[in-house]
Amino acid sequence: MKNMITTIATILLVGSVTSIASAEGVPDWVKNNAGWWADGTISESEFVQGIQFLIKDGIIVIPPTTVSAEKSEGVPDWVKNNAGWWADGTISDSEFVNGIQHLIKTGIISVPSYQTEASKAPMNVSSDDSKLTALEAELEKCAEIVKAYPRLNCEKTAKHQIESYKIKRDGQSFQAGPITYYWTGLGTEGNYFEITETGQAILSLRILAENMGSSENMSMMCTGPAVCNYDVWNGEKAFKYSGMDFTNGQIVLQPGESAIFNMLFGPNIGYGGTQFIYDSSRDYFFRISEPYGSVNIPLNIE
Repeated sequence: MKNMITTIATILLVGSVTSIASAEGVPDWVKNNAGWWADGTISESEFVQGIQFLIKDGIIVIPPTTVSAEKSEGVPDWVKNNAGWWADGTISDSEFVNGIQHLIKTGIISVPSYQTEASKAPMNVSSDDSKLTALEAELEKCAEIVKAYPRLNCEKTAKHQIESYKIKRDGQSFQAGPITYYWTGLGTEGNYFEITETGQAILSLRILAENMGSSENMSMMCTGPAVCNYDVWNGEKAFKYSGMDFTNGQIVLQPGESAIFNMLFGPNIGYGGTQFIYDSSRDYFFRISEPYGSVNIPLNIE
């Protein structure tokens, strides 16, 4: 139990929620997981996978949090109740976060090393990167918009353009039919591999997909662990995801449009899923098998 609680630190070190964290900004499947955790349908570690993506996407901000001298053993019932109330909309995002902050302050959860190292990873940004400078200038212009929702939409679009540009600049491209996938490698933002204290291998991937080869809308499909065109392959076995952020099982890319998606491989969450197992004698690939094309991205896990 203690190890499982420690695992929560990986995801739930939360101090505040940005204005983007609303009913519109938080994926429905994350709140579903919160409700399932509250009623005992899934474990704490399974619930954690959903929260992770909110942190990786910047929906939940992670500021420093001081741990008090008073320690606590176990997660209080009221925190789990909060998860259920958050799931059904009874309490707000910020009220749910207050419960998580309690776990931080009492030492039940802590900042994991991979989160710290990822934040320190060099971005390889050149001071004379004129394209990046221009994109950042567009983001600054969004602040001039008076109305809240148009301003947030402007900022969301500008931030996506900046992030997409960085991934394309720093990553390697892989072609699958009309869609180009970009990956920046392990050790970069959103991409890490670790083995937890309990021996569970965890692999997180953040990938950009861009439709530059078709004049039609293209759909990337992943409706559940058992029916998903994306998995990890080690030459012998396919590993299904533990968490992902496809909306309603697909991501639709219009011509010229791009999207960033995250996938986590670790515990078996059921629904045809598998537990991710690492074997140092094997090579691992992120496998894309869409009707429009397929490609294997070497992960170079060490």
